[in-house]
Amino acid sequence: MTSTRITVKGEHPYDVVVGAGVLAELPGLVGEGARTVAVVHPAGLPEIARPVCGALSSAGYSVVALPVPDGEHAKSVEVAAELWSAFGRHGVTRSDVVVGVGGGATTDLAGFVAATWLRGVKVVQVPTTLLGMVDAAVGGKTGINTPEGKNLVGSFHPPAGVLCDLATLVSVPRDDYVAGLAEIIKGGFIADPAILTLIEDDPEGARAPDGRHTRELIERKVQIKADVVGADLRESGVREILNYGHTLAHAIERVEDYHMRHGEAVAIGMVYAAELSRLAGHAGAGLVERTRSILTSVGLPTAYRSEVWSQLRDHMRVDKKNRGARQRFVILDDVAEVVRLEDPPEELLEAAYREIAR
Repeated sequence: MTSTRITVKGEHPYDVVVGAGVLAELPGLVGEGARTVAVVHPAGLPEIARPVCGALSSAGYSVVALPVPDGEHAKSVEVAAELWSAFGRHGVTRSDVVVGVGGGATTDLAGFVAATWLRGVKVVQVPTTLLGMVDAAVGGKTGINTPEGKNLVGSFHPPAGVLCDLATLVSVPRDDYVAGLAEIIKGGFIADPAILTLIEDDPEGARAPDGRHTRELIERKVQIKADVVGADLRESGVREILNYGHTLAHAIERVEDYHMRHGEAVAIGMVYAAELSRLAGHAGAGLVERTRSILTSVGLPTAYRSEVWSQLRDHMRVDKKNRGARQRFVILDDVAEVVRLEDPPEELLEAAYREIAR
């Protein structure tokens, strides 16, 4: 099967390569001129880094494998500092390259340390989860977490390329794969209704890497991200639409101490955003019903604990979309009709939460 190349335009254009068995294209993304390649990967999954390191070594690079904690626990100042020290020990220079291999947390971290080492070295992302392929590794947003919130420390640092080898998805645990569907579904609601139709046509197939629509769903979501990021790298305008459902989702992740999957939190956040859209007079009940129906059909959650609203509300006040004391929410008039809700009253926010509370 041939690969698809989706170009992310902008000041520093790059390609997202999508296909099965496309690892041979990695050295081409790393490029000439590099001597050392630092491969950042989850410590608990050395098998996903092994073929990457092998492909790079065979191409003549000096490869340094740098394991980091699994999941969101990798995205800390302490882990970033350990990687900076490792770069120094191994002589990573401005002409060298960082490769991030793994899920979204690993590629976020790899991008951040690449952006900050020597004021910026090249990074190539090799996402191995569905969430990483369709969202985290594409777009150039990098970041780490702090006790105050998720991704509050970071930079915009576009990769030199992204390699999405669909063959790696076969080994992704089913619950993790399904969680990644939330970002694809989000793409359908904010920009591409065909995604929603494909999932409604075969929800069980959507839950599996070998589903008949899997590759099209991935490519459609990557194209959405490429179009939006190409027009607005630094989230000063249109890119904010990608945060649909994320204001509540990030707050849920904080309450859960990052033990809930990002996609599961986003699914709940989308139902909340749909309810907020309806109660604010922007969307009809049909939007809420379709959101619940699609998410439920693939096994994603649509409700959250009623007793934690005050905690969630505190975390929501620390959100990257906010401007000063003004809170901003991404909502919908309808599918693919995005608007922003500025500084909504507290009673409206709480009423929307009551609709998803259990």
